[in-house]
Amino acid sequence: MKIMFQEILVRQINFFIEEKGRKIGRATLLFGHNDLHDKPFGLLEDVFVVEDMRGQGIGDALVKRVIKEAKKSCYKLIATSRHSKQVVHGWYQRRGFSDHGTEFRIDF
Repeated sequence: MKIMFQEILVRQINFFIEEKGRKIGRATLLFGHNDLHDKPFGLLEDVFVVEDMRGQGIGDALVKRVIKEAKKSCYKLIATSRHSKQVVHGWYQRRGFSDHGTEFRIDF
């Protein structure tokens, strides 16, 4: 048995909101490929709003824009959140995401 690999470059789109030259929010959409599907999957990553601007709909606007972009070409969109962030979990669920499983990871 021989393990083979194929390197594939990942496409990503960085979204951000600026106000008066200051970046106040950002989100990233990464596209991954899986041979079991004709379309790529999307990974919503790095959703962040500066602390003094939270609660004003900036994160909502960013996530809505990412969802709109992902719908154009992806078969699913994944978002992850730490177990300790229960408020964030509810925030994602109100935007149409469902709790679909557990994330496992290794930090290097």
